[in-house]
Amino acid sequence: MIKKIILGIVVNALSLYVLVEFLDEVAGTGGIKLFIIGGIIIGLLNIFIKPIMKILSLPFVVITAGLFLIVINAFILFLTQWVINTMEFRDVTLVFAGLGSYLVAAIVLGIINWAQNILLK
Repeated sequence: MIKKIILGIVVNALSLYVLVEFLDEVAGTGGIKLFIIGGIIIGLLNIFIKPIMKILSLPFVVITAGLFLIVINAFILFLTQWVINTMEFRDVTLVFAGLGSYLVAAIVLGIINWAQNILLK
């Protein structure tokens, strides 16, 4: 159980690292502290908020053949940015340039999580 939680935090932190380093529209400060805090926050949001959002948006997910999950991932990233910037961690910020950057980052995050699920099963 603990191994799964730690592995989830590490994968989410690596995902956030990929987003910050390779997408020009996503910027972050704080280095490793940003990635660890962001990984924890994304993990918590994926555990508590994402299942509720999936259930509530099930008709949209079915109609769009799963593409609405990108919107859910984008909202999770928005909440992650909001939490990090609202809690004002020392020298840690996360900034997305706009709605398009949330959607591109959500696609990248979804691909990384999909690959993680395949590799760990």
